[in-house]
Order: sequence, then C-alpha cells, then structure tokens
Amino acid sequence: MLDGKVALVTGAARGIGKAIALKFASEGADVAFTDLVINEAAQETISEIAAFGHKVKGYASNAANFEETHTVVDEILKDFGRIDILVNNAGITKDGLVMRMTEDQWDAVINVNLKSAFNFIHAVIPGMAKQRSGSIINMASIAGQMGNPGQVNYASSKAGLIAMAKSVAKEMGSRGIRANAIAPGFIVSEMTNALPEAVREEYIKVIPMKRGGTVDEIANTALYLASELSSYVTGQVIAVNGGLYC
Repeated sequence: MLDGKVALVTGAARGIGKAIALKFASEGADVAFTDLVINEAAQETISEIAAFGHKVKGYASNAANFEETHTVVDEILKDFGRIDILVNNAGITKDGLVMRMTEDQWDAVINVNLKSAFNFIHAVIPGMAKQRSGSIINMASIAGQMGNPGQVNYASSKAGLIAMAKSVAKEMGSRGIRANAIAPGFIVSEMTNALPEAVREEYIKVIPMKRGGTVDEIANTALYLASELSSYVTGQVIAVNGGLYC
C-alpha cells in the first residue's frame, strides 16, 4: 500500500508513534523517525522496523527547535531522497489546573506539541510541493475537540494541530499535498497505564464501546490517511475514540 514511499514520523521511539512507524514499514514504506534522543528504546524500534526489509533510520532531534528541525529534515532528504508522508506525533503533557499552571508548563507543551508540527511542516513543504504530492498527518486528541480539566495547555495544543491541518489543506491542496488530523480518545498506552486504576475504570464506563483503543487502531487510521485510499480526503479530523465524543 505504501511501496516506494518515504515516511517521517516524529516522536516514534515508543507508543503511538512506534506503532505508526511499524505499520507503515509493514506496508512497504521506508521510515525515518525522530525522537529527542536515540536511546535503547529507539534502537529497538529501528530493529523492529528493519525486520520488514525496508530502510530505516532514527534521528535525535528537538522537534520544538526550528533550526534543528530544518537541519534534521535536510539530513533525511539526503539519506532517503524524498519525504512523502509526515506524521507529527511528538508530544508531551504537563498537567495542572489553569490557576496553578506555570508559564513553563504552558510553553513546554505548546512548543513540543504545536510548534514542532509547524517546524516540520515548514521544513518538508518545499520538497512535497516540488514533487506535487504528500500527506501530512497531525496527531491531535479528543482533548483538542472537547477540552479536558487540568489540561488547558495540552488541549490548546491539540486544538491548534487540528486548525493547522485544516489551514495547510487549504493552502497546499493545489500542489497535491493533503493534510489531516487524527484525534485519539482513551488509548491503552504507557501514559494511560500510569493512571490510577479507578480513573481508568471511570473512563471505560463512559466509552460506548466499553474499552480503550489500541495503538494499532490509531496506526491503521494513519495508514488510511497516508495511502491512496484517502486520495480525496484533506482538511479532516478523524476521531478514533470508541464513541466517547461524537
């Protein structure tokens, strides 16, 4: 489905990003990915992707840094020759009620979650425009659609990713570049597993499908948006939340 394509996935050493990178490789793509450091977890991801027989390389990069992002994208273009798919997945949380949230907590989340996506889109757009094709996928969140107490910074960053995808879709559609967002709901991951059991149970109670989603279900949605199956889909938000927010 992605034979001959080159995908760049940010924040892909583990979790949803890793699942997306593996899914893309299983469907024929060469994969470049970034993370803050290329540590043991990232090396394991590289080995798992390489098992599919496609080119893979991990790059240490601070996605929130504009100059560093352009430098790493230049390196990826030299190593892979092109970028067909960009998944803006890098993200962090620094939760707290708005009255107690510090400026540092706000700035860190906005910079890593939102500014990083701008940085990477800015860096890859010239190449995509030249080849007149490309798929950009922003990893948003249900929090960006409905808000969430204690996460004014995170929810704002994810809402921004949705607006960013819609705006890029309008700007770049004539160049063959599509931009969409995925808004996951309660996904079983390291982040949600760290929540108290009682909190997890309360989430499950209000999800119509009565379970959390899996990282593979998010990866399947990303595959759809990255492939020609979605060739006329742009500027959209696909909610993957089990009916929690409709």
